[in-house]
Amino acid sequence: MPDPSRTTGERPAGFGLATATFVVISSMVGVGALTTSGLIVASVGSNALMLAMWVVGGAIAVCGALSLAELAAMLPRSGGEYVFLNEAYGPRLAFLAGWSSLLIGFAAPIAAASSASADYLLAPIALAKSVEPIARIALASASIVVFATLHATSHRRTARAQGVVTILELVVLGLFVIAGLVAGRGSWGHLDDLPPFTVPLAGKLVFSLVYVSYGYTGWNAAAYVAGEVVDGRRRLPRAILLGTLGVTVLYVGLNVVYALALPATEIRRIVATEGADAVGPIAERAARAIFGPRWSDPFSVALGLILLATASAYLLTGPRVMFAMARAGHFPSPAGRLRSKHGTPAIATAILAGLSLAFLWTGSFDAIVVYAGVGLSLTSILSVSAVYVLRVRRPDLPRPFRVPFYPVVPAIYLVGTAAVVVVSFVERPVTSGLALLSLLAALPAYDLWTHRRGAGLAGGGVGDKLFLDESPTSPLPPD
Repeated sequence: MPDPSRTTGERPAGFGLATATFVVISSMVGVGALTTSGLIVASVGSNALMLAMWVVGGAIAVCGALSLAELAAMLPRSGGEYVFLNEAYGPRLAFLAGWSSLLIGFAAPIAAASSASADYLLAPIALAKSVEPIARIALASASIVVFATLHATSHRRTARAQGVVTILELVVLGLFVIAGLVAGRGSWGHLDDLPPFTVPLAGKLVFSLVYVSYGYTGWNAAAYVAGEVVDGRRRLPRAILLGTLGVTVLYVGLNVVYALALPATEIRRIVATEGADAVGPIAERAARAIFGPRWSDPFSVALGLILLATASAYLLTGPRVMFAMARAGHFPSPAGRLRSKHGTPAIATAILAGLSLAFLWTGSFDAIVVYAGVGLSLTSILSVSAVYVLRVRRPDLPRPFRVPFYPVVPAIYLVGTAAVVVVSFVERPVTSGLALLSLLAALPAYDLWTHRRGAGLAGGGVGDKLFLDESPTSPLPPD
């Protein structure tokens, strides 16, 4: 297996602390906190408990981020979980990280983001209840097809626009939190709603962390560009921690505003009369309650466009993972072909769009989020556990950053995340089982395609090319 640290597939280091932190923040902020809080309140029946779950989820995410910071500082190479799992467990489980990234990290979130975007864009129109589901699926499907077509022909300008859109997102959400807190039109009494504690409620609270963990997904993003960060051993841990803590503060602020605007009884009434999808655009409902339709309608459209940009970003970057896996012999070879006229991975883009549409058409928004949340949780358990494995197997590796309070901090993440996965299998056995089977399918796929290649990884396979092939001679055009 080639040493990824010696591959030529990395650009010269050039990212600083601010850029690396921005990568973390932009990867985390998106669908989760704008769509799932209403589902949590409907389940546990309390704004106070919903807010507590976002704080608990943030603490768990910080423990995971601290663990990842040790790995990233120890192995500052681009590739994220692939690098860590390859070092700790070998290429088969490392390949699983690439498979998970494609199916669970891109296709399912594209479907979720496009569906949530349609909810926000349609909210000001107030369509008839019989028409709204059809319109949402149609608009979400059209957005996937349009962006896939654009990225299959040219993606230079759209790639540059992603940073601008992320800044816009942070500004819009930050202003919403500030305005919601100072407007004085909500009620702090909406947070005084703790129900009696029961065993069934405890199960619902743990399961709600599936939605929360999905919202915090992305704290590992800086590790994917670790090889491009100047003085990565020192700056990566700071970027991961600053980004995760910053997003935690933003999420708690958002959910405080939701709670001030909407009592739990109102959210439960909406779910009972209109269905769970009706509380998806929770930020729009909160804005309408506090500021009225004059401000909530444009705010809803702005969030819808931002979520469209999130889906676009996934459709832009996701095909690169598939392209690299195909070139390494670990995905059907047509996905590794480029469109000759534009030099874009058109076939890989079409495949990813097709997978995203399949998720959109066959599952509700709730089911897609649970599927992705369980799958990503399982993958992150493997990644964080690598801290323990490498402490034993590779004590010789330099560790400029060590997890504080080791071994407790990684254990908190692993125990908390494992509890979420177990309860998810109890509460949603079919959806959770599909997530697990999707991951396990990576292992025979690895064996099959490696066998077909004959030489396998020894000839310079996935270790050189999985994730972004970033060499100056890469056939993919740079962003």
